[in-house]
Amino acid sequence: MNTFAQAYQWVNLRYLLEGLWITVEVSVISIIFSFLIGAVFGLLRYMKIKYLSMIVGFIVDIIRNLPLLLIIFFTYFGLPNILGVRFNTLWATIIAMTVFESAMLAEIIRSGILAVDRGQMEAARSNGLTYWQAMYHIILPQAIKKMIPPIVSQFISLVKDTSLATIIVLPELMYHAQVIYGQNTNFMIPMFLALAVLYFIVCYALSLLSRFLDRKLSEA
Repeated sequence: MNTFAQAYQWVNLRYLLEGLWITVEVSVISIIFSFLIGAVFGLLRYMKIKYLSMIVGFIVDIIRNLPLLLIIFFTYFGLPNILGVRFNTLWATIIAMTVFESAMLAEIIRSGILAVDRGQMEAARSNGLTYWQAMYHIILPQAIKKMIPPIVSQFISLVKDTSLATIIVLPELMYHAQVIYGQNTNFMIPMFLALAVLYFIVCYALSLLSRFLDRKLSEA
């Protein structure tokens, strides 16, 4: 118990919370960017525009089948050689996670739209709505209800995957925990428990948000 008391002294907890802030910051920015890009890519794949949809689908399939760790490595070490611009660890992680999550979300969004019965679009068009009016007013509201659970699950995975950025020394939650128990190996178990609690709080909050949105949309 004395080891736990020492591990959880305020200086260590504050250091962990600083890492948690970086984790949340990276997650929120990546979620926003990846959702916007993923939505565009998902729609482009669904619309089957000649050549463009095929190219987007090819890119999405490549990214989805690459390890996120490889994308992080490439963004931090490879892009500077190609673009001549070196990103700091924060933005390298955000870019890598946005690229990876955009591809995952594009497939979720495309699948969600495809899950809506085709007759809905045909009925909307026969009633005089344009393609985009039918998509906005009829198809997307139904598709979003189907998309929420997998999208939130993907966002939860994104939060947990930020720990992979320790490999490029991003000072996020996992890295800060490693620094603490690196100074005293007796703190390893207390730090693992603290990590479990903090990751659970963030991920469970996203789960609650998912349930709230799902309930609101069901009532609408």
